Amino acid sequence: MSKPNSAIQEKKTDKELYDYQHGAISQIFEKFDSAPDDYHLLYQLPTGGGKTVIFSEMVRQYLKNHNKKVLVMTHRIELCNQTSKMLTSFGVTNKVVSSKANLDDQAEYSCFVAMVETLNNRLNDDMLDISDVGLVIIDEAHYNSFTKLFKFFENSFILGVTATPLSSNKDLPMKDNYDELITGESIENLIENEFLARCETYAYDMGLTSLEVGSNGDYTVKSSEDLYTSPAMLQKTVDAYKKHSLGKKTLIFNNGINTSISVYYAFREAGLPIMHLDNTATKKQRKQILDWFHETPNAILTSVSILTTGFDEPTIDTIILNRATKSLTLYYQMIGRGSRILNNKEKFTVIDLGNNLYRFGPWGADLDWQLIFKSPNWFTDRIKSDEAIEANFKHDLSDEIKEEFSKSEDTYFDIRQCYKDAVDAGESSKVVLERSIEHHAKICIENSEDVYDAIALAKLLKDDINQRIEVYAKCISKSTHNFLKWLKDDYQKKLNSYLRANFDEKFEEIHGYPPED
Repeated sequence: MSKPNSAIQEKKTDKELYDYQHGAISQIFEKFDSAPDDYHLLYQLPTGGGKTVIFSEMVRQYLKNHNKKVLVMTHRIELCNQTSKMLTSFGVTNKVVSSKANLDDQAEYSCFVAMVETLNNRLNDDMLDISDVGLVIIDEAHYNSFTKLFKFFENSFILGVTATPLSSNKDLPMKDNYDELITGESIENLIENEFLARCETYAYDMGLTSLEVGSNGDYTVKSSEDLYTSPAMLQKTVDAYKKHSLGKKTLIFNNGINTSISVYYAFREAGLPIMHLDNTATKKQRKQILDWFHETPNAILTSVSILTTGFDEPTIDTIILNRATKSLTLYYQMIGRGSRILNNKEKFTVIDLGNNLYRFGPWGADLDWQLIFKSPNWFTDRIKSDEAIEANFKHDLSDEIKEEFSKSEDTYFDIRQCYKDAVDAGESSKVVLERSIEHHAKICIENSEDVYDAIALAKLLKDDINQRIEVYAKCISKSTHNFLKWLKDDYQKKLNSYLRANFDEKFEEIHGYPPED
């Protein structure tokens, strides 16, 4: 792809198109000219690639060369209004078909912009004449709410546009509603040619097996809120922000309003500049909050999913995924909010607190969209389960605890590998915990002057002990609450007993001299 001549930092006007956007329009019109009148075409382009610009120019050209009308459908009122403005900037006079719109003058317009539910009502009430609509454009086409309207447009060319051609409903694949997919530029190409910023991800290993999946195929708000509003989790979110993005403009995505409000109070208590936004805010409140977010260099905005589409704020430096999702589309939409370039912004940060990177791979990875379009189940069935993801975690001491064990070269002990070795050698599974206790005792002794120091350090290992026990319990397929509790208590007692019985001998083995009396 050729690089544009103009410097990328210069803001392009709404009517300027890049080479790849012109190419997309030519490709789509070529299909339009050769395909049947009722052809359904799907066009994929990453968030930030300028889908609205492309289809606005298409509408302009179509109306100039055809004696038929155009209808653009969106799923949210904000997108409706933004699309209308973009079309106007391209010289396309258009009418927004809102619930309050007076349609008496509809004959004067060649282009309509409508929200799907409103349009459905107007068409069922026979209030909008669509007999001469030749082109229907569907924004964010992966939402299934649009398909119920297809019956009204049996003789129209339908163009769906989306960043992720994967249906939001597994039972309604996009291939059933579209004849063909055309893919646009890849994220990597857009980054290489300085149209998008590069993403740097910090992924935290999260225990998510307490989350439940709802009827929509994604994690329930209730189970997410139980996990993400816990004091430990809120502290982790604040700590992750401070470590990777302190002082940088940050957008936080949560699953549930209560989580977002809890995050707001946790950050505020830490003295950080934060505001919360959800769909209960009035238009005025929303505008005030987004204006503040735009104008404040170190602003933090915590929200639910309302800013995933139709929200463009290039000054964002960091995205925090303070939630898990099973939706590839949502994953790409959330991260895409940080990918807009601005001046010399070449990269942005993602802090992943939901194992999303492990589930879907890196944002911008080379996904085969044609395969995903044709065989969506093949793709979704290969998304890793939480159990499979967590089985690969390497649980080690936290940085804070590790400081207390600074004289130890290796604080990590692989329970799974130890169990495998024991089984291969025909040994009892009990030897796994015995060897783990010996390892914990060793690092305590390495960092102590006497047995009392060592026992004090052993107390700091509670979280690490719990992690090891949980992995061990999975290995032996026994995980009742009472059994785990007993194992954890028994482990701590045995570790303390081991230290008392063996401290002097092990100290001398490690240091080459006995401990001082």
